[in-house]
Amino acid sequence: MTHQNNDNILEAAVELLNDNGFEAYAQVLRILLNEAMKIERQWALNAAAYERTPQRNGYANGYKPKGIDTRMGKITVDVPQLRGDVQFYPSALERGCRSKRALKVAIAEMYVKGISTRNVNAVLEKLCGCQISSTQVSRVAKLLDEQVSQWNTRPLAQIPYLVLDARYEKVRHGGSVLSCAVLMAAGIDPKGHRTVLGTSASLSEAEPHWRQFLKSLQDRGLCGVRYVVSDDHDGLKAALQARMPSVPWQRCQCHLQRNVTAYVPKVAMRKQVAADIRDIFDAPDRQEAQNRLDRYVAKYRQSAPKLAQWMEQSIPEGFTVFILPAEHRRYMRTTNMLERLNEDIKRRTRVARVFPNEASLLRLVGAILMETNEE
Repeated sequence: MTHQNNDNILEAAVELLNDNGFEAYAQVLRILLNEAMKIERQWALNAAAYERTPQRNGYANGYKPKGIDTRMGKITVDVPQLRGDVQFYPSALERGCRSKRALKVAIAEMYVKGISTRNVNAVLEKLCGCQISSTQVSRVAKLLDEQVSQWNTRPLAQIPYLVLDARYEKVRHGGSVLSCAVLMAAGIDPKGHRTVLGTSASLSEAEPHWRQFLKSLQDRGLCGVRYVVSDDHDGLKAALQARMPSVPWQRCQCHLQRNVTAYVPKVAMRKQVAADIRDIFDAPDRQEAQNRLDRYVAKYRQSAPKLAQWMEQSIPEGFTVFILPAEHRRYMRTTNMLERLNEDIKRRTRVARVFPNEASLLRLVGAILMETNEE
């Protein structure tokens, strides 16, 4: 076969599109995939086609046909083969990132187990572009489980700043749909790098689940924690007291500002109350923050007694951040590091709606967190 350069390949693909329009999409995809795999083989060999060089890692060994399912139907590509010590498999054949594959598996599990979920067939077809069998689901699920488990049990080290958060997803269990708690941990290492530490999904009670999750992080090597920030989750403070009794705890200031609306007696007061709380948290030090809090508590004592009582009891839980250096406070006074991740998780999980089991939920969430940590 005559060797063609990249320009010739591109010209052939464009010509097919011009002559046949939409009907040529599958053939054009096949041409481009084949060329991408050839180029990647050259990178693996550290040598171009027909090039003789001492840096060569191995030798080309022809092609092997492989059928793959796409949204344009099934196409057959020519997978480049190698001989020698170098390990090679085209990354172009990977079906997207791990999180997308995990989401497909979650929906596919519902499909093959006969779970009645509205439009699950349409969603599956739209996401996968093809029918999927229980054997395929099991195989991909096993691979993803191994990857997520390996990441979720990897060794940890010193993490001075720890961020904890939780969310709830629907899971089928014993014929019922229950809320499953998904716990997440992230942190800042001594060099200032953000890292996602791990996750856990369980139907267990709040405090034992948090306690076991913190224990698992410590068993993996988590140490040197000097500061923890989280929302006021049920059972979390008790678990922290059991596992990290001497570590200062900060209640997320962002969540405190959201919680206050339940205690404001009039809608017209909300904007002013929010501004007052921001003013408290923007104080230069803890003493000034306490002085401002005292003034605002006195301000609302008569007009909104429940609000004043809540502020007096709850707002000081957002003052722990003042023990940190001033340049760190902006980043560590909230759980925003994990809130952004929560939004990404929510965007994926709302497609599945109800997960067939805890493992399926953990697979998807773990894949998203793993990819984020790699980035």
